[in-house]
Amino acid sequence: MVLPVVVVIAVLVLFPLAQGVFFTFTNINEGNIANPILDRPATYVSVGLDNYLNILSGDSSYGAFWGTLVRTLIWTFGCVFLHYTIGLGLALLLNREVRGRAAYRVLLILPWAVPAFISAFAWKYMFNAQYGIINQALRAVGLPDPVWLGQSDWALVAVMIVNTWLGVPFMMVALLGGLQSIPGDLYEAAEVDGASPWQRFRHVTLPGLQAVSSTVVLLGIIWTFNMFAIIYLVTGPNPNTRILVTYAFERFFSGASRDFAVASTYGVLILSVLLVFAGIYRRALRKQGEVW
Repeated sequence: MVLPVVVVIAVLVLFPLAQGVFFTFTNINEGNIANPILDRPATYVSVGLDNYLNILSGDSSYGAFWGTLVRTLIWTFGCVFLHYTIGLGLALLLNREVRGRAAYRVLLILPWAVPAFISAFAWKYMFNAQYGIINQALRAVGLPDPVWLGQSDWALVAVMIVNTWLGVPFMMVALLGGLQSIPGDLYEAAEVDGASPWQRFRHVTLPGLQAVSSTVVLLGIIWTFNMFAIIYLVTGPNPNTRILVTYAFERFFSGASRDFAVASTYGVLILSVLLVFAGIYRRALRKQGEVW
């Protein structure tokens, strides 16, 4: 009964992964890969660990790995921090008895329901330097109107805003479910003991959300670290918004000679970074008594 699932996973995941790892030890590119249509045999050769050494040495011709990694970490942790804090704030508001709470939930979940590419194109138009509503509003109140999607750090800020807009609803829904699972008796007991609202939040709410928070934060980091669509649809191949996964895409699909070896090496390095982080994260949670 398990065999069909194993076969599907092997075909869709394990075989491409093994092929990608193999490519990292070669110099395969568009010029030396086998081409049955042109009756051209493969002429790529093994290069050992050269791809890894060239990338990790910081060679700019291989994408300046360390600088791109720093930008990727800023992008990832900045987005996840905003996802979690804004999502938690909205979840706390929706967990209270307020009129029209169901309507508010629907409206706040709406960004999550809209396809990502539609949201990306809508935000791209709003960030337009000349016609976008954001710069028009800034000009109306006398504030400077930056070129959001140009060759500057504002481009990274812009895509972080878009990704926050898309990621907050998931965090809000997950944390709202966690809030509703915390027994009300704990809050009553804390209130009887004279705990302030901040103390109830710190000593009752946050510990009660620990299991949910640890899971959604890890998922958020993995998803955001590999987030390709938003960056590429909003800014395109912009060096100021380039992260590891977008650079791997650029090396694989663009350029005079598409470099499959370097792109595959980036893919393996991305996987390695996430595996190391997940291991450290899991160990930290186990020290806090969280088992999963």
